[in-house]
Amino acid sequence: MKKLAVIYHSAHGHTEHIAQHVAEGVQSVPDTEVSLVAAGELTSMPNHLLAFDGFLFGSPTYLGGVSGVFKSFMDSTGGLWRTQQLKGKLAAGFTVSSLPAGDKQSTLISLFTFCMQHGMLWVGNPILPEQHRGVPYDEAANRLGSWSGLMAQAGHSAAADSFVVGDIKTARMFGRNFAETAHRLSNETRQ
Repeated sequence: MKKLAVIYHSAHGHTEHIAQHVAEGVQSVPDTEVSLVAAGELTSMPNHLLAFDGFLFGSPTYLGGVSGVFKSFMDSTGGLWRTQQLKGKLAAGFTVSSLPAGDKQSTLISLFTFCMQHGMLWVGNPILPEQHRGVPYDEAANRLGSWSGLMAQAGHSAAADSFVVGDIKTARMFGRNFAETAHRLSNETRQ
């Protein structure tokens, strides 16, 4: 059984909505348990991370980076960093902004750097953009063309669940790929 956590911050519900779909993708893989955890809940107790085999970190993109709440969570893990207790665990990242670009890549790089400093193993986004195969843009998986992590777009001031079909599909595929990777690596290390 793999225990994975989707750890996110969401001020207006958009990132939480994507986090829920990422978790559905994770849960679709047999022998996988997923916990959906608000990053703010872990700031005072980062040692709770030790119970998991891997993490999918999600933050909205605010001014080209992670939100303040998510950054506080990251900073709270300093003790774990000093002792490298997260070393070797799998990690991936996702982000949401209101514009197609929105400098989401900066947020993913921040999450990647955080994970690398902890010695985690990063799982990117291997999903080929489907619009190149004729799928309509709003229905296409990985329509925003991100390889380093999952990117999704929510319209400015839109309802928390107002994502195009392609972003929801991508979130589920992203979560499933992460869980499958966790199992595959576990099986390879046992051989």
